[in-house]
Amino acid sequence: MTDAAVAGSAAKVSTRWFYAWMALTCLAIAVLGFMPTYFMPLVQGKFRAEPIVHIHGLILFSWVALFCTQTWLVAKGKVLAHRTWGMLGIAIVTGMTFIVTAIVSLRIAQTSGPPVPQEFGYAVRAFSWVPFSGLLVFVPMFVLAIVNIKKPETHKRLMLLGTISMLGAPIARWFLVFLAPPPDPNAPVILLANGLPAPAVPPVEIAIPPALIGDLLWIVAMIYDWRTRGKVHPVYLIGGGLMLLNHLTYVPIANSDLWQGFASWLGHLAG
Repeated sequence: MTDAAVAGSAAKVSTRWFYAWMALTCLAIAVLGFMPTYFMPLVQGKFRAEPIVHIHGLILFSWVALFCTQTWLVAKGKVLAHRTWGMLGIAIVTGMTFIVTAIVSLRIAQTSGPPVPQEFGYAVRAFSWVPFSGLLVFVPMFVLAIVNIKKPETHKRLMLLGTISMLGAPIARWFLVFLAPPPDPNAPVILLANGLPAPAVPPVEIAIPPALIGDLLWIVAMIYDWRTRGKVHPVYLIGGGLMLLNHLTYVPIANSDLWQGFASWLGHLAG
C-alpha cells in the first residue's frame, strides 16, 4: 500500500471519529440541557404535564440517542448495523413530525379562548413558531439525507446539521435556570383548559441566543471541513445558511399575521 493510500485511509477513519464525537456532544447537550427542567423534576415527582408531553420528550430524545449510536457504529466500521438501525430513524422522525405538530396544536388550542387573556394566547402562538419552524428545518434535511444515503459525505453532514438545528431547546433550558428572573408571587395564575397552570411563555427573541450557541457546532464542522478538505461542503453552506436564517428571523415571522393566522388554524386541529 502506498503512502498516499495509507494517508487517505487514516483520514477517513479520523473523519468518522470526528462525527462520532460531534454526535456525542449533541447527546450531552440534550441530556444536560433538560436535566434541571425535566429529568430531575420528573425523578423528584415535581413535573406535571399531560402524557403527550412525556411522549414528545421520549421521541425527540430517542432521535439524539440513535444519531449518536449510529455515528459510533460507523466510526467502528459497523456499517451494516448502521444501515439496519437506520429504519428506526425513519420511524422516530415520522413520530417526531406528528408529536411536535400535536404539541403545538394542543398548546395553541388551550390558550385560544376565555378565560385565557388574548395577549397570552398571542404570545403562545408566536412562540409556537420556534418548535414548528425547527420541524420545517429538520425534516427536509432528514429526507434529503435518506435520499443521499449512497453519498456518505452528503448524508452524514445533513444528519449532523439537522441534529444541530434541534439544540436550541436544551440550551435554552439553562438560560431559563440561570438567567430568567424569579417568578412574581403576585402574578395572576392562568389556567389552561385542562386545569393545569399555564407555563410561562417567554418572548420569542429569548429563543435566539440559545439557537445561535447551538449553531457554533455548525461552525466547528465547517472549520473541520476547511482544514481536512480545503473547502466547506455545500451542505454546510446552504443548509447551515438556511438554519441560521431561520434562527435570525424568529421574531418577525412569529409576530406576522401570516403565522398568527396559520397558528390559529393549527389550534383548531386539537379541538
